[in-house]
Parts: sequence; structure tokens; C-alpha cells
Amino acid sequence: MTAPEVVAYVPDLMDRSRLPAGVRFVDRPDDLAGWEADLVLVDLGRPGALEAAARQPGRVIGFAAHVDDDLLARAAALGVEALPRSRFFRRVRAIVGGGDAGTVAR
Repeated sequence: MTAPEVVAYVPDLMDRSRLPAGVRFVDRPDDLAGWEADLVLVDLGRPGALEAAARQPGRVIGFAAHVDDDLLARAAALGVEALPRSRFFRRVRAIVGGGDAGTVAR
């Protein structure tokens, strides 16, 4: 079994360091459009990220501050699996590694 193709718009270097090896990063949210990935990861708190995430086909998982309920709800309404950042980073290795077969629950 080959590893899934994972692309991420996660500008913060500390956040990037917490993601597993093999994740490919883009520098701007609109750069996600050029990828055919199995999984897209997005820092929803960044300008333009929600809109770019909503345009992606396939599985998209985004994260934002746990206090930003409105952003998380808007993302979910647009089809993005939206998690508070603490929950996202607790589960990211399982999510990226394929250990999380279903939808990510909030």
C-alpha cells in the first residue's frame, strides 16, 4: 500500500513541524488548486484559506482555534472536515497515515 498524497496549506513553521514526513506544502491557499491529492490539510484561520479549502475536491480537513466556533461551523457547512487545532494535532498522524478511516468528528 502506498502512502496517500497529502498537500497542506499550513504557513506556520511550528505547525508544519508537527505534521508527518511526506506532506507537501503550498505557500498560498490558491496554490492548492494545482494539486490532485488524496487529502488536503488547511489552517482555516489564515486569510483565503476557507474559500480555497471549499473549492478542493476530495477529502479536506481544516483546523482553527477552538474558540472560533463560527469559522469551524462555516467550514463544516462548506464540506470541510473542521477540527479545533488541539484535536487536529492530537490526531494528525492517524489522519495522514490512513489510520482514521472515517469522517473526523468534532
